[in-house]
Amino acid sequence: MLSLLLLIPFLGAATLLLWPSTPAPGRMRAIAITALALQLVWSLRVLVAFDPSFGGMQLEESVAWVESIGLNYQLGVDGLSLPLVLINAALTLVSAVCTRDISQRPRIYFSLLLVISGAVNGAFLAENLLLFFLFYELELIPLWLLISIWGGADRAYAATKFLIFTAISGVLILGAFLGLALFTGTVDFSLTPIVGERLAMGSQVVLLLALLVGFGIKIPLVPFHTWLPDAHTQASTPVSVLLAGVLLKLGTYGVLRFCLGLFPEAWPLIAPGLAIWAAVSVLYGSLAAIAQRDMKRMVAYSSVGHMGTILLAAAAATPLSLLGAVFQMVSHGLISALLFLLVGIVYRKTGTRDLDVLRGLLNPERGLPFTGSLMILGVMASAGLPGMAGFISEFLVFRGSISAFPLATLLCMVGSGLTAVYFLLLVNRAFFGRLAITPPTADPSADGRLDIRLLGVDLRETLPALGLSLAVVGLGVWPAGLGLLGEATSTALAQLPALVAAAQGGLG
Repeated sequence: MLSLLLLIPFLGAATLLLWPSTPAPGRMRAIAITALALQLVWSLRVLVAFDPSFGGMQLEESVAWVESIGLNYQLGVDGLSLPLVLINAALTLVSAVCTRDISQRPRIYFSLLLVISGAVNGAFLAENLLLFFLFYELELIPLWLLISIWGGADRAYAATKFLIFTAISGVLILGAFLGLALFTGTVDFSLTPIVGERLAMGSQVVLLLALLVGFGIKIPLVPFHTWLPDAHTQASTPVSVLLAGVLLKLGTYGVLRFCLGLFPEAWPLIAPGLAIWAAVSVLYGSLAAIAQRDMKRMVAYSSVGHMGTILLAAAAATPLSLLGAVFQMVSHGLISALLFLLVGIVYRKTGTRDLDVLRGLLNPERGLPFTGSLMILGVMASAGLPGMAGFISEFLVFRGSISAFPLATLLCMVGSGLTAVYFLLLVNRAFFGRLAITPPTADPSADGRLDIRLLGVDLRETLPALGLSLAVVGLGVWPAGLGLLGEATSTALAQLPALVAAAQGGLG
């Protein structure tokens, strides 16, 4: 059952690449959307078959592959990976739907989208460390191509920077996985928690730190975040949706699954430092966002802050904080995708994302009133307004972490409050006031003031954003569904340090 989540997008990509002659771009887009819709339907089928009361892996598949090096085809799903598989299916479909007018190499473009989606599913479902690494690296080159071919004017710089940072991330992760084999003297790459009998504490800490830096680059956390704003600024809107909504979650998933999951004995030793790291990332991301004038860079920096709260949740490692981490990954995926879609619409209609240039886009007659309304909803959700998905996730993280790390949690709460500051700056500057934009987009009127009438936004352009808005509100109003899905796994993950300590005591 789980293998189909890999086969559907990979077969879709192969169909596009092997399609005879040169089909019209619209047909290739339709094939990609069909494959991604099938992937979403099958993801929902997996959801139906999933038992949320069981915290371990389910629907497992295992086939011996290259046993001499410990590489086996092992897949499984639990309450941590299933929500991410669902959001991957949904947001990759959104990325394909909102891709329009691709005249440059459309066959390759849609094939790369499908390959990335399949690789991400493989990474979230892999139960073998080497298999996870293969899928983790598989999405690297396709995303680099998507930025470097279909990006903005400085796309080469941004794509190369992304490639270098992510390559270093992969080297550190692979080095840590291979270090397990070296230090334990085995080729066991299964998801088995490491305890003192298998590996000395000093070796555990070294390998754990390597993994944390590797996944910290992917999340990204300060000071490894510098590739993200450049990549977002130069990437097209669909690629930004995919990057923020899905690919960054490979880093946070890795922290929870492999850092905490493999090293529960060493985790309490470094958790205080991780809480400080999380607070620094949250505050820096929020303050940097306030200083931005480009709407897209502002949303990109906001991701640095919001993803930092997941590290705080992981550091606390309580059942409530880890459940909040699952909520935060899902809610950030939905909210950031929504914001990037709306920024993309503004850019297409006005030709700029500069907050010093745009004014009054909420104008009901000549502006972008519906886009502006959805933007206001999105920024309120990102700021954690009650009734929205962002509030649920942040409340769970802060409530579950404050007893373990009160100071770091309070600092993260301050950073969360700053979210309202920079997004209110965005909305106030770009959407309120008298409609205005600098020439040549605008024509001066007789009295010397700007008289602008922007092109309307049709339903097809706003439908994906409207669907994401409904999902953001729905998750905020009814969080019980996602809570039920992730609760058992979060509790089991939080109990690992205590279970390892109890086992150590019994053996002593």
